[in-house]
This record gives sequence, structure tokens and C-alpha cells, in this order.
Amino acid sequence: MTAVAPRTRALPLQAAATKRRRKYDPTRRSVALTIVMSLLLIYSLLPLFWLVINSTKTQEDLFGTFGLWFGNDFALFDNIGQTLTYNNGIFLRWLGNTVMYVVIGAGGATILATAAGYGLAKYQFPGRRAVFAIVLGAVAVPGTALAVPTFLMFSQVGLTNTPLSVIIPSLISPFGLYLMWVYAADAIPTELLEAARMDGASEARIFFTISMKLLTPGIVTVLLFAVVATWNNYFLPLIMLSDPQWYPLTLGLNQWNLQAIGVGSTPIFNLVITGSLLTIVPIIAIFLVLQRYWQSGLGAGGVKE
Repeated sequence: MTAVAPRTRALPLQAAATKRRRKYDPTRRSVALTIVMSLLLIYSLLPLFWLVINSTKTQEDLFGTFGLWFGNDFALFDNIGQTLTYNNGIFLRWLGNTVMYVVIGAGGATILATAAGYGLAKYQFPGRRAVFAIVLGAVAVPGTALAVPTFLMFSQVGLTNTPLSVIIPSLISPFGLYLMWVYAADAIPTELLEAARMDGASEARIFFTISMKLLTPGIVTVLLFAVVATWNNYFLPLIMLSDPQWYPLTLGLNQWNLQAIGVGSTPIFNLVITGSLLTIVPIIAIFLVLQRYWQSGLGAGGVKE
């Protein structure tokens, strides 16, 4: 009798649990999440779709046809040709300036963030906590808040209206430094570094032959953040540069847009839209090329427990 009683009392509980499991339908949740994600995807891709469609239209079709469908004539290649040759090919000059700012500024920022983040993560020294607090404070300060003080400082030394006025501030990436610091702390086992030191490897050799390989995903992430930030940089060149010959693409296309809406000027909205499309193509290509380096756990199994 004592063995049957607990089993009898458990039956209602089992029935209630079974009933709850029957009421829970995971497919409903999956359908709801799919709908939400689909709406977010449409919201994200709609501007890009609009940009691609309108890049194929002539100046007349831009205002005479529906914005989310093709016009009467397919003028994409003609628009690209006009964009590249308009005003003596100034677009190509702006493209070259942007590439220069990205290669030197974003590349330099990635190198500095990698070296500094690795050193702060794997070496102990006095004032390390103070440096960490300063880095966190720098991350919290927006770049636009420093643009005007930077302009005043650069104007005192005569660096305004030069490429250095855009490149030098781009070399400093507090967020990239913090990201590499956090990533290096977990991605590189300390025991692996100690084993390399015991084998007689120098610190430089350890960094370039061991640490750099383990830091590759973090380096690529910081590089992409820096490239996107530098490629889309607008406010800093706006206050630093006055010569159109040194403009990046963001500032140059804005100048075309202001010219297109000016009184008595020739409308060139088709060139502005086509130029915007050409501007995002390199960023997409960079993401596609570097995405294969986004791998996690490269240091897993590097230390035998």
C-alpha cells in the first residue's frame, strides 16, 4: 500500500505536465520570430534596393516614375560613365582620397589597437588600471565632441586643409583598443606564452609568430570597424578640409547634392545616386573578402590541461 500511494498521487502531476507540453507549440514562436526578422530584413534592405533601382534611371525618370521600380530607360552604365567623368573626373580623386584615408588611418588604427591591446592584456605594469579607466572613458566620448577641439589644435600647427588633419585623428580608436584588449585576454593562453619564453623565443617573435595568428579574428573585426568608420567619416573632413581636391567621397557627394538643389544649377541627382551606389560597393567587397577570417576558438586546444 505504501508503494502504490506515491505513484497514485504523481498521476495528476504527470497529466498536468503533459497538458502544458501540449499547449506549448514551438512552431508558433518560430513563425512569429520569422515574421519579425523578415520585417527587419525588408526595413534594412529597402534603402539599398531603392538606391540600386534609381541608379538605373535617367534624370527625367527619377521624378517621373515610381521610386521602387525601374524607369523607362536603363541608364546605369551611362550614369556610371557620367559620374566618373563629371567635372574632370573629380569623383575618382575623391575615391582615391578615401582609399588613402582608409589605408593609412584605419590600417594604422588597427595596428596600434592590436599592439596596445595585446600589451595591456598580457603584461603587468604599474598604472594598468588607470589606463583601463582612461580607455573606457575615451570610448564613452563621441568623436563629434572632439572634432572642434581637434580643429583648433590642428589650426595652431598649420595642419588643417591637409590629409594629415583627417589621417591623424583616425589613428586613434579607443573602441578598437578596448576590443583587442578584451579579446587578447581570452584568446591567448598565458601558459602558451610562458612555454614559448621557456623555449627561448623573444617577445617580438612570440607576438608575430604566435599571438598574431590567435588574434586574427579580433584584428579583422577591429579593422572592419575602423574601415567603416573612416570610409563613412563626414563631420571631421567637413570642418578640417576646405579644398575639394582633398575631399573624401562623403563630403564630395554632399557637395554634388547641394549643387543639384541650388537655384539655377543643373540637376545631377542621377549622379549623386549613382555615386552613392559606387561608394558602398568597396565596403561590401571588403566584408565579403574578410568574412572568412571571422573564426572563433583558434586557441582552443593550444594548451593541454
